[in-house]
Amino acid sequence: MEHPTSYFPQAGGENTGEVLRLVAARARDLGIRKVLVPSTTGATALAAADALPGLQVIVMTHEAGFAKDGEQEFPPEIRQALRSRGIEVYTVTHAFGGLSRAMRDKFKTHVLGDIIANSLRIFGQGMKVAVEITLMAADCGAVRTDESVVAMGGSDHGLDTAIVCRPANAQRFFDLKVQEILCKPHFQA
Repeated sequence: MEHPTSYFPQAGGENTGEVLRLVAARARDLGIRKVLVPSTTGATALAAADALPGLQVIVMTHEAGFAKDGEQEFPPEIRQALRSRGIEVYTVTHAFGGLSRAMRDKFKTHVLGDIIANSLRIFGQGMKVAVEITLMAADCGAVRTDESVVAMGGSDHGLDTAIVCRPANAQRFFDLKVQEILCKPHFQA
């Protein structure tokens, strides 16, 4: 089987529109219905909702307290607007963060979640995000582990990476399979 991977000249949100176009086309080609979108402020979620009609858009947000103790970054009015369009928004503890972040912050040491996250970042921040939200989506029951999904990620804001993958729960991380890399930033050596 052959399918091209698209490479962007740089990482970042300016690639969002093209990522969504590539995702829509490939999801249709493969008969995939579920697409995972990370969103912090809701802007990327709204863009995906508009660009991916006919697909089940599943939005994954930062956990409450990620940026500021006890606060949820994702605006409740956007969450409600998305839900009124039939789009579910899930807020789940970061699969690679959580306790790993607590250990890093308290003891100034890196543990397994940090190592996996940083290993995935050699493909770009968006790859780490796409894999992590896939684990999070499986852990909260938003996706099944016996069907492929398209997962997207980005670097700071917007989208610049998309993969086709078979989800796994975080406790079975090594069962997650990246089946295709649809697009990612190209990094100069």
